[in-house]
Amino acid sequence: MELAEGKAKFIEAWGKLGSEWGINRTMAQVHALLLLSPEALTTEEIMDDLKISRGNANMTLRDLINWGLIEKQHRAGERKEYFFAEKDVWTIARQVAQERKRRELDPVLKVLNELSTIKGDEKDAHYKTFKKSVGDINKLAKNVDRTLTTMVKAEENWFWGSIFKIFK
Repeated sequence: MELAEGKAKFIEAWGKLGSEWGINRTMAQVHALLLLSPEALTTEEIMDDLKISRGNANMTLRDLINWGLIEKQHRAGERKEYFFAEKDVWTIARQVAQERKRRELDPVLKVLNELSTIKGDEKDAHYKTFKKSVGDINKLAKNVDRTLTTMVKAEENWFWGSIFKIFK
C-alpha cells in the first residue's frame, strides 16, 4: 500500500470512528487530514483534499475549534488562515471525553439530580419504582462522571495503570 492510499484509508476510517464518538463524519475526516499533515493547512487545501464545499469546510473547522481539537494559526504577511491539529492521541482522547461530558453527561446529571428530589408516597409502587430507577441511573451517571473527570485530569501512564489495577 502506498502512502496516498494509506492516508485515504485512514481518513475514511477516522470518519467512521468519529461518528461513534459523537462527531459527524466530515468533521472527523477533516480532523484526520489535519492529524496526518506535518504542517498547518488552509481551508482551500482541506477543501481540495477532501472534496468538500467551502461552507462545509468552514462550519467543520469552526466545530473542530469549538471541540478544542484543532487550532487556527496566522502567518505574518498572509491573510489566509491555517489550521493545525494536536498530534498527541492521549490529549485528543481527553479533549473528546471532556467535550462529550460537557455536552451529554452534564445535562443528564442535572435532570437526574432534579428528579431525585421528587416527593411521594413510599408505599406507592409507582413512586418506589421511579425513585429506585432514577436513583440507580443517577448513581451510575455520577460514577461515569467521576471516571471521565479523572481521565481528563490524569496523565496517560497514571490513568492506564489505574485502569489495569481495576481488572487484576
